[in-house]
Amino acid sequence: MLLGDSLAAGYGVERVEQTPGALLASGLAHHADRRVYLRGLAVVGAQSSGLGPQVDRALPIEPDVAIIVIGGNDVTHTVKPSDSVQHLAEAVRRFRAAGCEVVVGTCPDLGTIKPIPPPLKQIARSWSRRLAAAQTIATVEEEGRSVSLGSVLGPEFASAPALLFGPDQFHPSADGYQQMAALMLPSLLASLGQQPDDERLPEAFRGERVLPIAQAAIEAVRTPGTELGGTEVAGNRRGTRGRWVELRHRRRRADGPSDGPDEREHDPAAIAVEETAAGA
Repeated sequence: MLLGDSLAAGYGVERVEQTPGALLASGLAHHADRRVYLRGLAVVGAQSSGLGPQVDRALPIEPDVAIIVIGGNDVTHTVKPSDSVQHLAEAVRRFRAAGCEVVVGTCPDLGTIKPIPPPLKQIARSWSRRLAAAQTIATVEEEGRSVSLGSVLGPEFASAPALLFGPDQFHPSADGYQQMAALMLPSLLASLGQQPDDERLPEAFRGERVLPIAQAAIEAVRTPGTELGGTEVAGNRRGTRGRWVELRHRRRRADGPSDGPDEREHDPAAIAVEETAAGA
Protein backbone atom coordinates (compact mmCIF):
# COMPACT_ATOMS: atom_id res chain seq x y z
CA MET A 1 0.00 0.00 0.00
CA LEU A 2 1.44 3.37 -1.00
CA LEU A 3 0.23 6.54 0.72
CA GLY A 4 1.26 10.17 0.78
CA ASP A 5 1.60 13.10 -1.60
CA SER A 6 2.71 13.80 -5.17
CA LEU A 7 6.18 12.40 -4.46
CA ALA A 8 4.60 9.08 -3.51
CA ALA A 9 2.26 9.20 -6.50
CA GLY A 10 5.11 9.84 -8.94
CA TYR A 11 3.70 13.11 -10.25
CA GLY A 12 5.26 14.24 -13.52
CA VAL A 13 6.35 10.98 -15.15
CA GLU A 14 4.86 9.80 -18.42
CA ARG A 15 4.42 6.07 -17.74
CA VAL A 16 3.01 4.29 -14.72
CA GLU A 17 5.96 1.90 -14.54
CA GLN A 18 8.16 4.94 -13.79
CA THR A 19 6.28 5.78 -10.59
CA PRO A 20 7.83 4.95 -7.19
CA GLY A 21 5.06 2.48 -6.36
CA ALA A 22 5.56 0.47 -9.53
CA LEU A 23 9.35 0.53 -9.10
CA LEU A 24 9.13 -0.64 -5.49
CA ALA A 25 6.52 -3.31 -6.24
CA SER A 26 8.48 -4.73 -9.16
CA GLY A 27 11.71 -4.61 -7.14
CA LEU A 28 10.06 -6.45 -4.26
CA ALA A 29 8.60 -9.06 -6.62
CA HIS A 30 12.00 -9.60 -8.22
CA HIS A 31 14.03 -9.98 -5.00
CA ALA A 32 11.40 -11.89 -3.01
CA ASP A 33 10.43 -14.00 -6.04
CA ARG A 34 6.74 -13.50 -5.30
CA ARG A 35 3.76 -11.80 -6.88
CA VAL A 36 3.11 -8.36 -5.46
CA TYR A 37 -0.19 -6.49 -5.50
CA LEU A 38 0.23 -2.72 -5.31
CA ARG A 39 -2.49 -0.30 -4.31
CA GLY A 40 -1.67 3.41 -4.60
CA LEU A 41 -3.70 5.86 -2.52
CA ALA A 42 -1.35 8.85 -2.62
CA VAL A 43 -2.95 12.20 -3.43
CA VAL A 44 -1.20 15.01 -5.30
CA GLY A 45 -0.98 18.03 -3.02
CA ALA A 46 -1.69 16.07 0.17
CA GLN A 47 -0.42 17.27 3.52
CA SER A 48 0.09 15.06 6.56
CA SER A 49 -3.39 16.01 7.74
CA GLY A 50 -4.74 14.12 4.72
CA LEU A 51 -3.26 10.78 5.76
CA GLY A 52 -6.30 9.80 7.85
CA PRO A 53 -8.68 9.26 4.89
CA GLN A 54 -5.97 7.36 3.02
CA VAL A 55 -5.50 5.04 5.99
CA ASP A 56 -9.28 4.59 6.21
CA ARG A 57 -9.27 3.31 2.62
CA ALA A 58 -6.20 1.15 3.14
CA LEU A 59 -7.02 -0.81 6.30
CA PRO A 60 -10.00 -2.82 4.93
CA ILE A 61 -7.68 -4.23 2.25
CA GLU A 62 -5.46 -5.70 5.02
CA PRO A 63 -2.07 -4.83 3.47
CA ASP A 64 1.17 -6.55 4.47
CA VAL A 65 3.17 -3.33 4.29
CA ALA A 66 2.38 0.37 3.98
CA ILE A 67 4.85 2.83 2.44
CA ILE A 68 4.26 6.46 3.38
CA VAL A 69 5.97 9.45 1.75
CA ILE A 70 4.70 12.79 3.05
CA GLY A 71 5.86 16.16 4.29
CA GLY A 72 6.91 18.35 1.35
CA ASN A 73 3.56 20.14 1.18
CA ASP A 74 3.60 20.68 4.94
CA VAL A 75 6.83 22.63 4.51
CA THR A 76 5.59 24.72 1.56
CA HIS A 77 2.39 25.51 3.50
CA THR A 78 4.35 26.28 6.72
CA VAL A 79 2.51 23.69 8.81
CA LYS A 80 4.00 23.30 12.27
CA PRO A 81 6.21 20.19 12.39
CA SER A 82 4.50 19.12 15.62
CA ASP A 83 1.11 19.15 13.88
CA SER A 84 2.44 17.29 10.84
CA VAL A 85 4.09 14.61 12.94
CA GLN A 86 0.95 14.01 14.98
CA HIS A 87 -0.93 12.95 11.85
CA LEU A 88 1.93 10.72 10.66
CA ALA A 89 2.27 9.07 14.06
CA GLU A 90 -1.44 8.28 14.10
CA ALA A 91 -1.22 6.71 10.63
CA VAL A 92 1.73 4.51 11.62
CA ARG A 93 0.00 3.55 14.88
CA ARG A 94 -3.14 2.44 13.08
CA PHE A 95 -1.25 0.31 10.57
CA ARG A 96 0.90 -1.34 13.22
CA ALA A 97 -2.16 -2.08 15.36
CA ALA A 98 -3.56 -3.92 12.33
CA GLY A 99 -0.38 -6.00 12.00
CA CYS A 100 0.87 -4.10 8.92
CA GLU A 101 4.54 -3.23 8.51
CA VAL A 102 5.27 0.46 7.85
CA VAL A 103 8.14 2.12 5.98
CA VAL A 104 8.16 5.93 6.02
CA GLY A 105 10.19 8.01 3.57
CA THR A 106 10.89 11.19 5.50
CA CYS A 107 10.53 14.71 4.11
CA PRO A 108 13.18 15.42 1.45
CA ASP A 109 15.53 18.38 1.56
CA LEU A 110 13.63 21.17 -0.20
CA GLY A 111 16.64 23.48 -0.11
CA THR A 112 17.89 22.33 -3.51
CA ILE A 113 14.75 23.18 -5.49
CA LYS A 114 15.83 25.68 -8.15
CA PRO A 115 12.70 27.90 -8.26
CA ILE A 116 13.09 28.70 -4.54
CA PRO A 117 15.45 31.71 -4.20
CA PRO A 118 17.63 32.60 -1.19
CA PRO A 119 16.94 33.23 1.65
CA LEU A 120 13.77 31.14 1.29
CA LYS A 121 15.98 28.27 0.12
CA GLN A 122 17.80 28.19 3.47
CA ILE A 123 14.50 28.38 5.36
CA ALA A 124 13.04 25.52 3.31
CA ARG A 125 16.13 23.41 3.98
CA SER A 126 16.06 24.03 7.72
CA TRP A 127 12.29 23.42 7.96
CA SER A 128 12.35 20.22 5.90
CA ARG A 129 15.28 18.75 7.85
CA ARG A 130 13.63 19.56 11.15
CA LEU A 131 10.42 17.90 9.97
CA ALA A 132 12.34 14.85 8.71
CA ALA A 133 14.00 14.37 12.10
CA ALA A 134 10.65 14.66 13.88
CA GLN A 135 9.04 12.22 11.43
CA THR A 136 11.86 9.75 12.09
CA ILE A 137 11.35 9.84 15.84
CA ALA A 138 7.56 9.55 15.56
CA THR A 139 7.77 6.63 13.13
CA VAL A 140 10.19 4.61 15.26
CA GLU A 141 8.25 5.34 18.46
CA GLU A 142 5.21 3.80 16.78
CA GLU A 143 7.22 0.70 15.72
CA GLY A 144 7.67 1.64 12.07
CA ARG A 145 10.84 2.06 9.99
CA SER A 146 12.03 5.38 8.63
CA VAL A 147 14.24 5.99 5.59
CA SER A 148 15.90 9.36 5.00
CA LEU A 149 14.99 10.74 1.56
CA GLY A 150 17.29 13.72 1.70
CA SER A 151 18.97 12.73 -1.56
CA VAL A 152 15.68 12.71 -3.46
CA LEU A 153 16.10 16.47 -3.71
CA GLY A 154 19.58 16.64 -2.19
CA PRO A 155 23.24 16.56 -3.30
CA GLU A 156 22.76 14.14 -6.21
CA PHE A 157 19.92 16.25 -7.55
CA ALA A 158 21.85 19.48 -7.06
CA SER A 159 24.74 18.11 -9.13
CA ALA A 160 22.52 16.91 -12.01
CA PRO A 161 19.30 18.97 -11.98
CA ALA A 162 18.62 18.56 -15.71
CA LEU A 163 18.62 14.78 -15.34
CA LEU A 164 17.03 14.22 -11.95
CA PHE A 165 14.44 17.00 -11.75
CA GLY A 166 11.27 16.91 -13.84
CA PRO A 167 10.10 19.67 -16.20
CA ASP A 168 8.55 21.72 -13.38
CA GLN A 169 11.96 21.78 -11.56
CA PHE A 170 10.12 20.80 -8.38
CA HIS A 171 9.29 17.10 -8.71
CA PRO A 172 11.81 14.39 -9.65
CA SER A 173 12.18 13.09 -13.18
CA ALA A 174 11.83 9.40 -14.00
CA ASP A 175 15.52 8.95 -13.14
CA GLY A 176 14.95 10.81 -9.90
CA TYR A 177 12.05 8.59 -8.88
CA GLN A 178 14.20 5.57 -9.71
CA GLN A 179 16.82 6.81 -7.25
CA MET A 180 14.13 7.35 -4.64
CA ALA A 181 12.89 3.77 -5.06
CA ALA A 182 16.46 2.47 -4.87
CA LEU A 183 16.86 4.18 -1.50
CA MET A 184 13.67 2.68 -0.09
CA LEU A 185 13.72 -0.83 -1.57
CA PRO A 186 16.30 -2.35 0.86
CA SER A 187 14.25 -1.20 3.85
CA LEU A 188 11.04 -2.46 2.24
CA LEU A 189 12.64 -5.88 1.80
CA ALA A 190 13.88 -5.88 5.39
CA SER A 191 10.44 -4.97 6.74
CA LEU A 192 9.09 -8.17 5.18
CA GLY A 193 12.02 -10.35 6.25
CA GLN A 194 13.40 -10.53 2.71
CA GLN A 195 16.83 -9.01 3.35
CA PRO A 196 19.94 -11.16 2.77
CA ASP A 197 21.13 -13.18 5.75
CA ASP A 198 24.37 -11.18 5.95
CA GLU A 199 22.39 -7.98 6.53
CA ARG A 200 20.26 -9.11 9.43
CA LEU A 201 22.65 -7.60 11.99
CA PRO A 202 24.27 -4.13 11.94
CA GLU A 203 27.68 -3.96 10.29
CA ALA A 204 30.13 -1.69 12.11
CA PHE A 205 32.35 -1.17 9.06
CA ARG A 206 29.36 0.41 7.29
CA GLY A 207 28.76 2.79 10.19
CA GLU A 208 25.75 0.81 11.40
CA ARG A 209 25.17 0.80 15.15
CA VAL A 210 22.69 1.18 17.98
CA LEU A 211 22.02 4.72 19.19
CA PRO A 212 19.49 6.69 21.25
CA ILE A 213 16.66 7.81 19.01
CA ALA A 214 17.27 11.57 19.08
CA GLN A 215 20.95 11.22 18.16
CA ALA A 216 20.14 8.70 15.44
CA ALA A 217 17.41 10.93 13.95
CA ILE A 218 19.82 13.86 13.55
CA GLU A 219 22.40 11.65 11.87
CA ALA A 220 19.77 10.13 9.56
CA VAL A 221 18.75 13.55 8.27
CA ARG A 222 22.38 14.25 7.35
CA THR A 223 22.89 10.92 5.56
CA PRO A 224 20.33 10.08 2.83
CA GLY A 225 19.21 6.46 2.69
CA THR A 226 19.71 5.90 6.42
CA GLU A 227 17.15 3.52 7.94
CA LEU A 228 16.12 3.62 11.59
CA GLY A 229 14.14 0.97 13.41
CA GLY A 230 13.50 0.18 17.04
CA THR A 231 15.62 -2.40 18.89
CA GLU A 232 16.55 -3.53 22.41
CA VAL A 233 19.73 -3.33 24.48
CA ALA A 234 20.08 -5.93 27.23
CA GLY A 235 16.35 -6.64 26.90
CA ASN A 236 15.38 -2.97 27.32
CA ARG A 237 13.74 -0.86 24.61
CA ARG A 238 14.73 2.39 26.31
CA GLY A 239 17.84 3.78 27.94
CA THR A 240 18.43 6.95 29.91
CA ARG A 241 18.42 8.93 26.62
CA GLY A 242 15.26 7.43 25.18
CA ARG A 243 14.30 4.68 22.71
CA TRP A 244 17.10 2.48 21.36
CA VAL A 245 17.25 2.26 17.57
CA GLU A 246 19.32 0.48 14.95
CA LEU A 247 20.89 2.84 12.44
CA ARG A 248 21.38 1.02 9.14
CA HIS A 249 22.96 1.87 5.78
CA ARG A 250 21.61 -0.99 3.72
CA ARG A 251 23.17 -1.91 0.39
CA ARG A 252 21.18 -0.81 -2.62
CA ARG A 253 19.75 -3.67 -4.62
CA ALA A 254 20.13 -4.04 -8.36
CA ASP A 255 16.91 -3.25 -10.20
CA GLY A 256 14.79 -6.17 -11.30
CA PRO A 257 13.87 -6.74 -14.93
CA SER A 258 11.32 -4.31 -16.32
CA ASP A 259 8.15 -5.70 -17.84
CA GLY A 260 7.62 -4.63 -21.44
CA PRO A 261 4.16 -3.86 -22.84
CA ASP A 262 3.63 -7.39 -24.12
CA GLU A 263 4.60 -8.95 -20.81
CA ARG A 264 2.34 -6.65 -18.82
CA GLU A 265 -0.54 -7.51 -21.12
CA HIS A 266 -0.40 -11.15 -20.02
CA ASP A 267 0.70 -10.68 -16.40
CA PRO A 268 -2.20 -10.14 -13.95
CA ALA A 269 0.16 -8.88 -11.25
CA ALA A 270 1.71 -6.31 -13.59
CA ILE A 271 -1.75 -5.19 -14.72
CA ALA A 272 -2.80 -4.74 -11.09
CA VAL A 273 0.24 -2.57 -10.44
CA GLU A 274 -0.45 -0.47 -13.54
CA GLU A 275 -4.11 0.12 -12.80
CA THR A 276 -3.76 0.96 -9.13
CA ALA A 277 -0.71 3.17 -9.58
CA ALA A 278 -2.46 5.08 -12.34
CA GLY A 279 -5.34 5.75 -9.96
CA ALA A 280 -2.99 7.49 -7.53
